[in-house]
Amino acid sequence: MPPLSPDRLLAILRSWGMLGRYLVGYSGGGDSQVLLALLAELHSRLGAPLLAVHVDHGLQPQAPAWTLHCQRACERLGVPLSVVEVRVDCRPGESLEAVARAVRYRALAGLMQAGDLLLTAHHQDDQAETLLLQLLRGSGVEGLAAMPALAAFPPGRLGRPLLDFPRESLRAYAKAAGLDWVEDPSNRDVARDRNFLRHRVLPLLRERWPACGQTLARSAGHCAEARHLIEQMTGSEIDGCAGAVPGSLSIERLCVLDEPRRRAVLRGWIVERGFLRPDVKHLERVLSEVLPARPDRNPLVRWPGCEIRRYRHQLFALAPLPPRPQVILPWSEETLCLPDGLGVLRAVPGDGSGIDPQCWWQMPKQVVFRPAERACLPLGQAHHRPLKKLYQERGVPAWLRPYVPLVLVGGELVAVADLCLCQSRWTTARGGIGLRWEGHPWPGFW
Repeated sequence: MPPLSPDRLLAILRSWGMLGRYLVGYSGGGDSQVLLALLAELHSRLGAPLLAVHVDHGLQPQAPAWTLHCQRACERLGVPLSVVEVRVDCRPGESLEAVARAVRYRALAGLMQAGDLLLTAHHQDDQAETLLLQLLRGSGVEGLAAMPALAAFPPGRLGRPLLDFPRESLRAYAKAAGLDWVEDPSNRDVARDRNFLRHRVLPLLRERWPACGQTLARSAGHCAEARHLIEQMTGSEIDGCAGAVPGSLSIERLCVLDEPRRRAVLRGWIVERGFLRPDVKHLERVLSEVLPARPDRNPLVRWPGCEIRRYRHQLFALAPLPPRPQVILPWSEETLCLPDGLGVLRAVPGDGSGIDPQCWWQMPKQVVFRPAERACLPLGQAHHRPLKKLYQERGVPAWLRPYVPLVLVGGELVAVADLCLCQSRWTTARGGIGLRWEGHPWPGFW
């Protein structure tokens, strides 16, 4: 293979095509420093804007110094930099490294626009380490395919243009270019599996098989081809197992498939929904705990960035639910922003029935969440219903109910989001104010 150079990188990027911007995941470490320097040298030839993104996890005391290094390096190279601060909450039993990676990729995805290409500096030795880790975890073909050079990463794509180059090539380029970078001390901690392989196992393997990094990466490429074929074959089956709610799977249709196809459909569907592929342990839990559960149960299997839940006969892959809101929100304008990414409520002209406009604009209004004692008399009906019963009738899952905003006017419940208007002194059968709940993470349920 030709040595690492700006021209070689440009040829790889042009083979992928480009519609939007190039975003570089820039940690300030040696590998990302090389990738950024190469791209900066190509800046005028890229044909698209270039942006470096540094994610500050706040996990190391050196984090502020690393951010400063990134800012100064980008100033020297003439590359705009965006710094994103994130919070990493690791539950007991979870891998801090895996959780931090999931949080980092969510932050990067949040900056992307349609057509953007996110570039990371993973190289051939990273690929070899990933393959060995997956082998030791008992992964199947999907896991052994390790890291693809180019993959979907909604709303754009994720590219690893240095994947065919060994670490030595990157270090040689850095030395020749006089680059400097930061060193993360956690990369020397051999208590971490990847570091143990990097510092203890792979050097020993190279004593006997000097080209093992290249051959392991080649094996990952063979598995990637097999995975691609599996994904092509399961695409139509995912569509055939679609549930009634957009993005869900029908458990009944899924369970008709034989076990290997069922596993393939689950993996493909989860990736299609934009989440990390589950490892063997979590996939087995979905198969053994979630699928056979009674329709009235609420089983949950989660890994970093993803939660698998069911409601009645449908399966859902969701981003982790936010903290349950405990606030009481006063509402005085047309639009009310809800906390924790729950979207907005809007007052709009009603379609016939609604809330009396004079009362709406004169009376005090509040939004609360899930008071257990509340009940609603749906407008035009004869009997009150506890909210639990109303949610069951309208198909709102139990795990979603604590996040549904309830609108009070003058202390009386007048609306359950835009799901139901409640009979009260303030509602009218014609010419009223209606509500819209927009921007929340669960549009399929409304």
